[in-house]
Amino acid sequence: MDTSKTPNSLINSRSPYLQQHAYNPVKWLEWNEQTIAVAKSANKPILVSIGYSACHWCHIMEKECFEDEEVATLMNDELICIKIDREERPDVDAIYMEAVQAMGIGGGWPLNVFLLPSLKPFYGGTYFPKPKWNSIISQIGIAYRNHFDELAKSADQFALHIQSSESEKYKLQYDNELIFHPAMLDSFFSKLAQSFDPKWGGLQRSLKFPLPSIWEFCLNYGVAEQNPAAIEHTLFTLERMVAGGIYDIAGGGFCRYSVDEQWFAPHFEKMLYDNAQLLTVLSKAYAISNNPNLLRAIVQTISWLNSELKCPHTNAYFSALDADSEGVEGKFYTYTYVELKTLIKEHLDVFCKVFNITEEGNWEHGVNILFRTKSYKALSQETSFNEEELQKFIDEQLKHLKSYRDQRIRPGLDDKIITSWNALLLTGMVETYKANPDL
Repeated sequence: MDTSKTPNSLINSRSPYLQQHAYNPVKWLEWNEQTIAVAKSANKPILVSIGYSACHWCHIMEKECFEDEEVATLMNDELICIKIDREERPDVDAIYMEAVQAMGIGGGWPLNVFLLPSLKPFYGGTYFPKPKWNSIISQIGIAYRNHFDELAKSADQFALHIQSSESEKYKLQYDNELIFHPAMLDSFFSKLAQSFDPKWGGLQRSLKFPLPSIWEFCLNYGVAEQNPAAIEHTLFTLERMVAGGIYDIAGGGFCRYSVDEQWFAPHFEKMLYDNAQLLTVLSKAYAISNNPNLLRAIVQTISWLNSELKCPHTNAYFSALDADSEGVEGKFYTYTYVELKTLIKEHLDVFCKVFNITEEGNWEHGVNILFRTKSYKALSQETSFNEEELQKFIDEQLKHLKSYRDQRIRPGLDDKIITSWNALLLTGMVETYKANPDL
């Protein structure tokens, strides 16, 4: 953020995300009644750009596009530009996210949607690199001036989809009578199971999100219907997730998703709502399995929430931690081999074997992500430690690493307090207590 420049209207916003864009040369406006009135009266297409403060690709697009004078000039000439924090206006985000998905485009953030002055969407997408972004804006300007009727027709179709009820969209209603019945649960699980990843857990995708609601459904369904496959795959998925990568094995807490099928390389932002829901799932899974690795993740995550997201004045919890620190993605959470060699005085070879550490780095730019792919029982057979000794050794070294990294510059904090996310956390805490009252 270059504060030497003249700020735009976002400078008066309370949102950390909008404040991040306050010195962009783009003439951003906030979403409010006054802005909507201005947008409707201007004979221009409207850009609604939605994101959140910890969003990695939001930062990338800002640097590539919104901080660029050339791009900003084009945007200001062709568009009315509105910036929205999705955590402040989840209602607006939900409407335009659904519209983009109806266009056949995968959802995500940053969400960039183009509207007519009526606020009806006609085109959208997520992250765009600078050349494509410039091309799209130019094409939209031309289409708006020369083919307005076609854009209006397209916008009407998307608006009709948005206005449809959920039961109509997903065919859950017939002649005003809901057609859901308990036997459909078997069908839901059967279809879901076809997408299970037997090697890494979760669903068979190259981008993997934790998806806690799916695994909570599988646990509840497995217990209620006595279906061991639902429980077993959920436990396997959670075991793979807490082994590192997407999970901060040194400090606790889950990142939002991994960019591969192995849960290895995350975008490192940590969101309150993800961790709150995962506490619920982990606690239910631990109550079933007594798996010590799940219990360790529960304890660590609660400790992380209390130390890094808890507001000291209200005892509520803040929203998120950024993926980046010092302008580098994951810098707070990764280690070079040289750093590890300095920190771990004995049995470095064992530590490296456990977490797949290499001298060249197991990730980009020569750094390592802590990522365990084998059980401690299997690893003990490859080292001079027995299983209990190995776990104790690893726990001691992880404490050293956490103390070391606590001296680093921390990722940015989004200090909004969102009631619904805190409610999810309360649910997670209650489930934790039910699973183990001693925690």
